[in-house]
Amino acid sequence: MKQRAEAPQLFNMKKFIGTIKNIFSIEELRQRIIYTLGFLLVYRLGSYVVLPGVNPDALAQAQSDDQGILGLINIFAGGAFSRASIFALGIMPYISASIILQLLTMALPYFQRMQREGESGRKKINQYTRYLTVVITAMQAIGYLSTQVSDKPGVVVNESQFWYFQSIVILVTGTMFVMWLGEKITDKGIGNGISLIIMIGIVARLPFAFTSEFGSRLESEGGGLIMFLIELAVLLMVIIGCILLVQGTRRIPIHFAKRIVGNRQYGGQRNYIPLKVNASGVMPIIFAQAIVMIPIQLAGFASGTDGEAGWFVREFGNNYGLWYNLFTALLIIVFTYFYTAITVNPNNMADEMKRNEGYIPGVKPGKKTAEYIDQVMSRITLPGAIMLALVAILPAIVIRFGVNNEFAQFYGGTSILILVGVVLDTLQQIESYLLMRHYDGLLKSGRIKGRSSVGMQATSAQY
Repeated sequence: MKQRAEAPQLFNMKKFIGTIKNIFSIEELRQRIIYTLGFLLVYRLGSYVVLPGVNPDALAQAQSDDQGILGLINIFAGGAFSRASIFALGIMPYISASIILQLLTMALPYFQRMQREGESGRKKINQYTRYLTVVITAMQAIGYLSTQVSDKPGVVVNESQFWYFQSIVILVTGTMFVMWLGEKITDKGIGNGISLIIMIGIVARLPFAFTSEFGSRLESEGGGLIMFLIELAVLLMVIIGCILLVQGTRRIPIHFAKRIVGNRQYGGQRNYIPLKVNASGVMPIIFAQAIVMIPIQLAGFASGTDGEAGWFVREFGNNYGLWYNLFTALLIIVFTYFYTAITVNPNNMADEMKRNEGYIPGVKPGKKTAEYIDQVMSRITLPGAIMLALVAILPAIVIRFGVNNEFAQFYGGTSILILVGVVLDTLQQIESYLLMRHYDGLLKSGRIKGRSSVGMQATSAQY
């Protein structure tokens, strides 16, 4: 009986080892993985290089635990933001520039025409994105040096105008270099480079958070190993829920009219429009966390911590409080509808279907098709928005059960959604290489569906 029970495990282990061997037996895939690991190693090493003239010990002592938008930037930068590294601003300015260009493409006819030009238009948009990245990085560098570095006593060894100038140049250069690394990973590596750079910064915090939580649970009043295993089981269920949120789609069937040209038949096939349950990705969370900080900062500057405004600052400034998370959840639901409305255009989809002689069974082409798609999109967006809001406030919920702040960040928010999306996308690309060489895929049955297979939208125009 023991031998029979162990047989499936040995078979699965053999299959896993065989899959790893197949991955590295494909020369192109092996080179891409090595390139990716090498570029990511360069990025991680650079995140520990401190700006010239900055005392890292004094900076570490003066650092505060930011949990708002600054904490989000620090997570995306892999801790380089709090270390005053040459990569302190990370890839966030490029993501901001990409979002701005994406919105301009939807709003201005000039950029819409540029987008329809194909490859040449895409190159022009990418060039504009790089120029805008330089401008945004320079503006953020000035604010970063003024509010996060030079305002702390003893951090800057010799503060001067030249120090400000050279630090701004280094920060701008660092962001452009990180952007270049991301593009190189996309071209020569595996997966989306920008997404992988963000993911590696998030994953870099996981070992410390894991060991810290494990140590706290083994203390006398920590709950013991059983409580830690329960936390891991809950985290696994959250990951499964995030996978469903990332991959969830509502498929609308499309039929194409048959056309006979000569002796050949064109059309007649059946296809689907995959409408995502969460078409906005992580953007609503980022927007909501950025917007909710504005009234808090204004109220704090106006009246400090006294009076009604002071109550507002205390209640809404607590990232783990009831009012802050309730307001953030409502903003996420609103922004999910808003971002979905500007990224999913039912009229364009209906016009494209009509142009290709496609139709939805039981629905008239044209305006009726657009109304039907809009109706379906509105219905599936509500559960997606509610689930996205729940994922965003999960860290505040699990902290109530004694989970430490660092480990709680992996229970929800942008971190877990980005990790799930990037891992699925990268594994899907690896599986594509295996299937092209007639190897078995990564799963025993079915195929991995990454963002490319379901059209996930997120930051940086691909995320």
